Amino acid sequence: MSLIENALSRARNRTERETADTASRRTATVPAVAAEPPPTRQFPMATLDSAVLERNCVLPQVADRTALRAYKILRTRLLQRLATQQWRSVAVTSSKAGEGKTLTSINLAVALSQEPNTRVCLVDLDLQRPQVAAQMGLRCEPGLGDYLMGEAEALQVMYSCGSPSLIVIPNTRAFDHSSEMLAGARMLELQRVIAAEMPRHLVIFDMPPLTSDDVLTFAPRVDGVLLVVAEGRTERSGLTKAREMLAEMNLIGVVLNCSSERDDRESYY
Repeated sequence: MSLIENALSRARNRTERETADTASRRTATVPAVAAEPPPTRQFPMATLDSAVLERNCVLPQVADRTALRAYKILRTRLLQRLATQQWRSVAVTSSKAGEGKTLTSINLAVALSQEPNTRVCLVDLDLQRPQVAAQMGLRCEPGLGDYLMGEAEALQVMYSCGSPSLIVIPNTRAFDHSSEMLAGARMLELQRVIAAEMPRHLVIFDMPPLTSDDVLTFAPRVDGVLLVVAEGRTERSGLTKAREMLAEMNLIGVVLNCSSERDDRESYY
């Protein structure tokens, strides 16, 4: 190879290297384009009866400032504990019926949804005595029972209640073999759909009282359990039994309902 050919070859190689370096620098200085967030799922809208909400002391139709403050405190403390453990699902139960666990579940879910950075899915999983739809004045069909019986799809029973921050899965059908339904494939699939369609939502399950085995059956599928007790109603023996049953579960805390301890010394329930 002649001297001229060698010089041309070296020049050609140098030019190629410089072109590659320039392209690399240009690539490095081009800002990355943020990926478009996935579209938000549009759930069917459900109508709430404001008169029913007010009659049942359901947020936001609650004028009692002490009650409002109590639910905000409960919301904040629950969010703190969930964040510490990186948990996203809670089962709400009580030692027996009539202690206010459904009302607590509803108002906690509503209070959480009012927090700007929180989204909530409330599931009526009291398959023996479903009350969420009735207490909220929720008018919707089909419901969770229809899904569990294979008569509806999961997305058909998820309702937006006036805000994308609050999704409710109601139920109007009672089941004698509720624990078997909770352990079944349809329930497991529902949880998978909730996780896929609402990955940022906290999930509140309104469960039956501990007088049944439903909570024991379902507890392995949730992060933690919230126990509701009622002043003047919950017996010491019931608390002892509840503590024994919840010993192997992640007990997030205990909510005291119907308490007379308030600023104006009057009971608000």
